[in-house]
Amino acid sequence: MRRLMLFIAATFGLAAAPLPASASPAVPEGENCEACEAVMDLALAHPRRKDDRARDQWRHPKETLAFFRVRPGMTVVDYMPSGGWYTRILVPYLGESGHYIGLNPDVRQGSEGMRKAFSDLAATFPAKAADWTGVAAERIGAFNTDGLPPALNGTVDRALIFREMHNIKRNGWLERELGAIHTLLKPDGMLGVVQHRARPDAPDAYVDGSKGYLREKEVVAMVEAQGFELVARSEVNANPKDPADHRAGVWTLPPNYRLGDQDRDRYTAIGESDRMTLLFRKRSR
Repeated sequence: MRRLMLFIAATFGLAAAPLPASASPAVPEGENCEACEAVMDLALAHPRRKDDRARDQWRHPKETLAFFRVRPGMTVVDYMPSGGWYTRILVPYLGESGHYIGLNPDVRQGSEGMRKAFSDLAATFPAKAADWTGVAAERIGAFNTDGLPPALNGTVDRALIFREMHNIKRNGWLERELGAIHTLLKPDGMLGVVQHRARPDAPDAYVDGSKGYLREKEVVAMVEAQGFELVARSEVNANPKDPADHRAGVWTLPPNYRLGDQDRDRYTAIGESDRMTLLFRKRSR
């Protein structure tokens, strides 16, 4: 128990006897991790997440990150971190011996709006993440895939893509972006994917990415074609109430309510989208 409390104290900077860096390494896969659960509970309960917590019932961060085998001390890539919902969990959870890296796509050939929204992550994101988490900006890695330093290749334990596979597909980024992630991962590194899930019989026009929903079978095939193998599936983020056939796409549902007050009560009763949760392992090409 003392070791557990010291580990938690070191991870969150709490008052306690200092720990050497080697005292809180990443926990090997397959080991029961009492400390991991305790650190995660503290990260989720922190006041910094007061505006985030309402979505825990739909995003299930504790269960999702456990399924993806993310442990303190790891190096983790968070693809397209946007407003930092997972940043505020991962940075404190990974701890001082871990390494968080935000990664945005290469948008040099994209529209002006896309370049404005997603370029220059290295220049803008660390300060934001520091403000969100209380961790020094120097500890926050941030890159676009066209600016990744070669020294990072083969150093990443986990890469996580939360609800962005539809954007990767519809923008034609699949080979380039997943190729970059493949290169970053260690030989035994893993990729976790959460994605809005279409019905298996959804028409092709509905799963081109513009509606946010993709068929699970095709997501698995797309990722495996880029040098990964499926390890496991989880239904932790499933929502059987979602018919996944909304004319205005996934953004019809909360929290976006794209249709405004039209049928708002019905969409509130459905909740957020049905989602696949998939874990892949890097394989040699």
